[in-house]
Amino acid sequence: MGQLYIMTALSVVKHDTVVLDTDGITLYNGDFLRLDGIESQSIDLIVTSPPYNIDVEYGSTNDNLSYDEYLNFSDEWLRKCYDLCRFDGRLCLNIPLDKNKGGQQSVCADFTTIAKSIGWRYHSSIIWNEGNVSRRTAWGSWLSASAPYVIAPVETIVVLYKESWKKTRGERKSDIERQEFIDWTNGLWTFNGQSKKGAGGHPTAFPLELPKRCIKLFSFVGDTIFDPFVGSGSSLIAASTLGRRGIGVEIDSNYCQIALNRLEKEASVYHGRIL
Repeated sequence: MGQLYIMTALSVVKHDTVVLDTDGITLYNGDFLRLDGIESQSIDLIVTSPPYNIDVEYGSTNDNLSYDEYLNFSDEWLRKCYDLCRFDGRLCLNIPLDKNKGGQQSVCADFTTIAKSIGWRYHSSIIWNEGNVSRRTAWGSWLSASAPYVIAPVETIVVLYKESWKKTRGERKSDIERQEFIDWTNGLWTFNGQSKKGAGGHPTAFPLELPKRCIKLFSFVGDTIFDPFVGSGSSLIAASTLGRRGIGVEIDSNYCQIALNRLEKEASVYHGRIL
């Protein structure tokens, strides 16, 4: 997961800065909403986990907006993603089902509503059971029906598409195996989340298994995969190791460095320099 693309007074970053462009992988350090280096209607699949707006301690951005501000920001980046996708482009959006930090909010439902208002078409939702019981931050009225809180320790992957669900362009070469297809078309996925240590210190990285499944299930070999919130680089690592072209954007230079280091170590993509 990346972080919120809203600058604080102490955070001024360059935009459109390419920090990696080799072996089919391109990484920008900058603000996705200001980025103009990616061609319109060039993306086959977006796999991303946007900021959750739950006051995570990121290095340079605000993760504690009002809920209305957060939804307005989400509308902006979802619109830009829509423009970047091909007519048969798809979006796998990893977000919470709901949240109770700062007030109860139906995050998944609100994001889906915004996306559909932009033009995205709804295909399905995958429930990711990551077993993260730490998501529970309050019980409400303990042992009482007065005001209990019900919090599901799951996340969702909302699957959306632009105009046509069926992909007909290109060589259409799939690399998904029989058992993977059987297992992954079941909309309940169970695997562990990513530890902070395993993600090079990034506080909210998603595990490699998540983009791996989305990429193999929803794209062909050689397709272009995009992540506007690169974070520790999981989506780009998965794209590279699965024979796809990967493009990503990350606003924080420190997290860009983590992504570069992981790409070199886990996908043999050599960046050749330190930021």
